[in-house]
Amino acid sequence: MLRDELGDLAVFLAVAEEQSFTRAAARLGTSQSALSQTVRRLEEHLGVKLLARTTRTVNPTEAGEQLLATLRPALGDIRDRLAALGQFRDRPAGLVRITTSRHAAESVLWPAIDRVMARYPDVEVELSIDGALTNIVADRFDAGVRLGESVEKDMIALRIGPDLRLAVVAAPGYFADRPVPRTPRDLTGHRCINLRMATRGNLYAWEFEKDGQALNVRVEGPLIVNDGVMALQAARAGHGIACTIEDEAMRRDVAEGRLVRVLEDWCPPFAGHHLYYPDRRNLSPAFRAVLEELRATRT
Repeated sequence: MLRDELGDLAVFLAVAEEQSFTRAAARLGTSQSALSQTVRRLEEHLGVKLLARTTRTVNPTEAGEQLLATLRPALGDIRDRLAALGQFRDRPAGLVRITTSRHAAESVLWPAIDRVMARYPDVEVELSIDGALTNIVADRFDAGVRLGESVEKDMIALRIGPDLRLAVVAAPGYFADRPVPRTPRDLTGHRCINLRMATRGNLYAWEFEKDGQALNVRVEGPLIVNDGVMALQAARAGHGIACTIEDEAMRRDVAEGRLVRVLEDWCPPFAGHHLYYPDRRNLSPAFRAVLEELRATRT
């Protein structure tokens, strides 16, 4: 295949995946007009229309869908094989893209990334902080980091952190004129800080367990956030009770009297953060360096 044709196919794939010339141009670092001309040239060369354009959307035609079905695995294999050539370098190099939650990034992922980048100056890392579950194959990530229970079954998963626990906390002043909850059911009479889940958009039902009895509670309150850090900040300010993952900052707040922890006996440990990635034989040397660092330091 001629070089120009391969480039044109890569452009078509980007536009079709993004369903937008604007987003594809940003992804490829070029202009919308250049992409439009490229797709038009490819359509003229093949003699078929590949994209159906409206003022708001760009979608593949039936012919475009068939071409996509061929291009995705073919170009993906080419990218993997090119990345694998890095094994012949003296040192790992290249880009590693990882999608992760904020808590995982701060607590377990960043320390390993910091060490890898210091050791291998030619390794580049892109961290996408996103609470939603991401299709790492479709979105071209090398890996994702999520709680073990959230990892898809067809992925290779490596545990990279210890067990975690939930913590239910509020400011001391909040309980000045309110009873301390003794069981999760008591939360229904309190002002609670709701957390909106990024994946489905629904409000998180607080999860508890004690002596083998599981209990989920829908709470109500004056504030809804989609980030655990903000929920903790609102609790410190006295706006209600928050449910968040136990971490060093929360434990320090409790120890120094800024927060009061309740229902601790209803919050057993659960599986911590895992790195997950597709079952590929040709892992890039850069990603392998990150993988080995996480494997060596997991606790």
